[in-house]
Formats: sequence, C-alpha cells, structure tokens
Amino acid sequence: MRILHTADWHLGRLFHGVHLTDDQAHLLEQFVELVADQKPDVILISGDIYDRALPPVEAVELLNEVLTRIALDFRIPTIIISGNHDNPSRLQFGGRLMAQQGIHIFGTLSSCAEPVVLEDDHGPVAFFSAPYCEPPDVRAHLQDESVACFDSAMRALVGSYRINGRSVLLGHAFISGGAASDSERPLSIGGAETVSVEHFAPFSYVALGHLHQPQSFSEGRVRYSGSLMKYSFNEATQRKSVSLVEVDESGDVGIEEFTLTPRRDLRQIKGYLTDLLQNPDEYGPVDDYLMATLLDEGAVYDGMGRLREVFPNLMHLERANLLDGDFDRRSASDIAGKDDLELFDDFMEAMTGKPMNEEQTASFTETVEEIRREEREGNL
Repeated sequence: MRILHTADWHLGRLFHGVHLTDDQAHLLEQFVELVADQKPDVILISGDIYDRALPPVEAVELLNEVLTRIALDFRIPTIIISGNHDNPSRLQFGGRLMAQQGIHIFGTLSSCAEPVVLEDDHGPVAFFSAPYCEPPDVRAHLQDESVACFDSAMRALVGSYRINGRSVLLGHAFISGGAASDSERPLSIGGAETVSVEHFAPFSYVALGHLHQPQSFSEGRVRYSGSLMKYSFNEATQRKSVSLVEVDESGDVGIEEFTLTPRRDLRQIKGYLTDLLQNPDEYGPVDDYLMATLLDEGAVYDGMGRLREVFPNLMHLERANLLDGDFDRRSASDIAGKDDLELFDDFMEAMTGKPMNEEQTASFTETVEEIRREEREGNL
C-alpha cells in the first residue's frame, strides 16, 4: 500500500500581516503534480488543514480546488482529520457526500467509529482516525472517567479501536520527545500535552500532524510529515517535504521524502546595515521572507524602512547589540519555546516584581482554555 502523507497545511495563514494563500497555492500545485507522478494508493492529511476555525474564503476555495482535482482527475482516496486549528464540525460538513467521491473527512469523534478499509494486492488495510480532541471530549465520548490528560485520552481512544492485521492511524498530537516549533499552538496550558509513542504499537504506520518538523519515532513507523511550508523563523533551516510511505504485505514500512519548493523561502540574515544595503545579493534572494539581525552597535535610523527598500519582504528586525543597556529588551530568541502561561508569568513578574500565585495561574489557565474552545467552535 503506497501512502502519501502530509499535514499542517494551515491554509489562510497570516505571517507578519502577509496572507500566504498564494504561497500555499504554489506548493499545493507541486503536491498535485506529485500525486499525478507517484500515483499513491491513498493520501493522508493529518490535521490543521486550515489555520483557524473560520478560514478566509480564499483558503476554502484553495482546498476545494485541490481536493476536487485529486478526486475527479486521479480518483485517489483521501483521508483527512481535523487538527487543533480546525473547527471539526465545519471541516467535515458534507462529509457523507464527499465520501462517495473518495474524500473521507473525520472531524468529530462520533465520525470515527469505523475505519476506512482499502485493498491492495496483499489484502485489506484499515485506516483509523484520531482527530485532535481535548481530554473532556474523549472522556465523554468513551464514557471513561480515567481520561484526565492528552496521554490517557490517546491511550483510551486507541484502545477502543478493533485492530486486526495491517492498520494505519491518522493522528494529531504532540509525541513525547518531539521537536516543536514556535508556530505550533500549544495543545494545553502548563505543558500537560504530550502523549507516549507506546500507545501506537498496534499500528503498522502512524501518520501524525501537529509538529512542523519532519521527524520519526519507533524506527519510522510513527512519523510527522511536517508542515506544508515554513511558518516561523525558527523553522528557517528545516527542509519541508511530504512523505511517501509503502506498507508491505507483512506491515513493514519504507519511507521516501519529496521536497516542495516554495515561491519564496523564509530565511534569517545577519550583518551590518551598510553591508546589507550596499551588497544585498550576498545575502541570498532579496524577495524572500526575511528576519534580519543588525550587528551595528550604534544608533540606527529607520532600519526597517531603509532595509525594506532593498528587501521588500523583510518581516522582522532585531539588534544583536543594544546601545542602551539600562532597560530590559527582549528579542524573539528570548521567548522561543515558551507557552502562553510562561510568557504571561514573565509579564506579571516584570510588572509586579513577583511571579503569579496558584490562584492567578489557575484563573489564567481557565480563561485561555475557554477562549480556545470558543475559537474552535467559531464563536470568536
């Protein structure tokens, strides 16, 4: 069974105020060409199809165009699950009709009771779905009071499936030990968001979404394909790709990566202002999406404005050295890897001179989780 695995398209993404839909369309055209060339038996898209619960019209139109071409031009079955950025009910709207054309969409847990079963020369392969769901949703769905966190939710959900023979799972989760990026929204407040890779032992292959860097676990059987494109500057050195996975008759897997070429790369550059302005070609293509770090120690007048005359898609400017050291100035590198709770705790300590107490932490956590829940339901 030849499987083309991708995830985290984040259609409708805004990056430093710039709509990335044209960039995403450029990459998805290559994806469709890859489908035509490789002719996989099935395509898996493991969540975060859209970047937010209410995507812009252009993003919906782009997804419609891509799925229509896959379904009508190539007749290749496609299985899609929702991620933490998607609204599950909206994503699977019209799902029963689309399933008749080979597009299987699983947003809510109630839609995942039975796998999609496909046949190859060696017999059936069952495709199970574990879309992003918060632990209370899994607890209510399974009526299992032992579900208290993301790890126990995944263990209970996988345990509820009837697995026999070759099987594949689509999931959207944060595996313990996985390498995260700045652009990935935390699944929970306080860090209790990871799940153990041990829960996936019954499956021949697990096609994961959520972490944007391609990475594998369990000798390649559990894998993140990575995001469609770079969505933060700490992803600048990552090589984005989609994964072609072959599951043989015994359930063993082989993986091949196919790189997609962006319309504009996302890069970091560093230098003195004069060098950047006078020798821009030495820093790579000038129309890439850029973050620049200035090495100048003295005052710089309108650095962003002057550099944008040469680098039109400069998104962010930092100073390696500050002339005035009498105040605390934080750069993007100071906050990389911190979740919302840690950032707000830093803010409170900076404003009040002391970190949050337990009551304030609990209040903040409850408020943020309620905001996220309303956002996913499209109420914001």
